[in-house]
Amino acid sequence: MKTHIEINSENILHNYDQFKNRIGDNVKLMPILKSNAYGHGLIEVGKILNGKADWFGVDSIDEAVSLKKEGINKPILILGYTLIDRLKEVVDNGFHQVVANVETLENLDYISKAENKQSFIHLKIETGTSRQGIMPNDIDKYLNIILANEKLKLAGVSTHYANIEDTTDHSYAEMQLEKYVETVRYIENKGFSDFIRHTACSAAAIIFPETHFDLVRVGISMYGLWSSDATKVSAKQKDVTIDLKPALTWKTKVAHIKKLPAGTCVSYGCTEKLPTDSKIAVLPIGYWDGFDRGLSSVGNVLINGYRCKVIGRVCMNMTVVDVTHVEDIKLEDEVILIGSQYDETITADDLASKLNTINYEVVTRINPLIKRIII
Repeated sequence: MKTHIEINSENILHNYDQFKNRIGDNVKLMPILKSNAYGHGLIEVGKILNGKADWFGVDSIDEAVSLKKEGINKPILILGYTLIDRLKEVVDNGFHQVVANVETLENLDYISKAENKQSFIHLKIETGTSRQGIMPNDIDKYLNIILANEKLKLAGVSTHYANIEDTTDHSYAEMQLEKYVETVRYIENKGFSDFIRHTACSAAAIIFPETHFDLVRVGISMYGLWSSDATKVSAKQKDVTIDLKPALTWKTKVAHIKKLPAGTCVSYGCTEKLPTDSKIAVLPIGYWDGFDRGLSSVGNVLINGYRCKVIGRVCMNMTVVDVTHVEDIKLEDEVILIGSQYDETITADDLASKLNTINYEVVTRINPLIKRIII
């Protein structure tokens, strides 16, 4: 393989246990596997956690079906929008569906009656993210539809926080929490009970125990990555100790080595010239693989324990790095794009800082066709 991803199963299980210890036995834990398990491999991570997880969360019906076909037997919640013509698959497979618009609920109402099957509904309340969600003032129309059909089961009520991980000031999240609690109380007063209350993401699960309720949804941090530096600071301020271990290592190989004289232009656009006589290595990865073009002339990789700078533009399928200082380099030597080699480490956060983005984007944009190997 020219490039592959190694997924450390022990680290994922370790992170799961860290969160389980944090939330306690009375709160369920839902690892989020959307977006190819944040780049770590939907099926691979599903199989690693199938023996432990209480629930799994996904974005789409396709992700849910893929897990079920692979023998994943935990309850699955579809967090994202499902097209109306595919809602029957949700009902037929017994998946739970987040509902944030009345058309979805009306169609689930029709399907559950026609199929004589239960439909599991999680109403998502808009509390301040201004994205997917039901305005609290509109909740009655949803509740009335559910009350009129015994095949519609209100299985959960949720919300999502807009500003809990990007700041150490959690007043906005506290406002959202208050709106959520008020809406849940209203729903309960309408006669509903025995539904799952869930609001917490990774950051909330770590630093905001008031958000835990019946279930927490842990995404990025299930894979050993902090959702933000502010979350780290908040955890320290609250004396919360949680040990997250990154699970992903991204590897490739040296595909070509050559010596070039000073002044030679490297890669497309002649954007960089070698300042001295140099030795370069060509790597068989590029922006098609998810090694972002923004790393041109600023990224680094590890070869034989040395940091090697990207020279010139990252290409679609190739990247050039400076290996002048690397001793005994040879064809097909191992290259680390994300991970550790000897005493050096390159993290997803390191790449994110060079790209002016977040670690979420770095890992989720790794090409899903690249083989994931569980170690």
